[in-house]
Amino acid sequence: MPVRRAPSVAAAVLIGTLALAEPAAAAPFAQPFAADLSTVSAGRVGASLSALLGLLGSVCGGLALARTTGRGRVVARARRYGAATALTTGAIAVVAGGTVAATAEGGLGTGNGLGGAYVAVLLGLLALTLGALARSRARGAH
Repeated sequence: MPVRRAPSVAAAVLIGTLALAEPAAAAPFAQPFAADLSTVSAGRVGASLSALLGLLGSVCGGLALARTTGRGRVVARARRYGAATALTTGAIAVVAGGTVAATAEGGLGTGNGLGGAYVAVLLGLLALTLGALARSRARGAH
């Protein structure tokens, strides 16, 4: 995918994810009560894991894109595999976060992982953008 299309694809995925999510304000009387912090649901776990994948992809994409001067193993591997890792984990985070957002019952704060799903989608889109930029820079250098 060309780098010029990455922002438009990212915006389309974000709009599609938000459009598929059920509006929380549609039926305020049907919403469950807010969950406490110790409640662990499948939505929270899925959203948290996909947000962590998006964060991992964003960090790897940023390291691949940055022109670092370090000589360590982590920096060398991040330069070599960072773009592919960012693209893969970013795509997984967007799909998983979108799935949790689309299937969550209730609004934010109800314990279904809707807030974490939005964070996962945004971090996944960031990882996809950074991975695409790093990959295009690597192709231009050869």
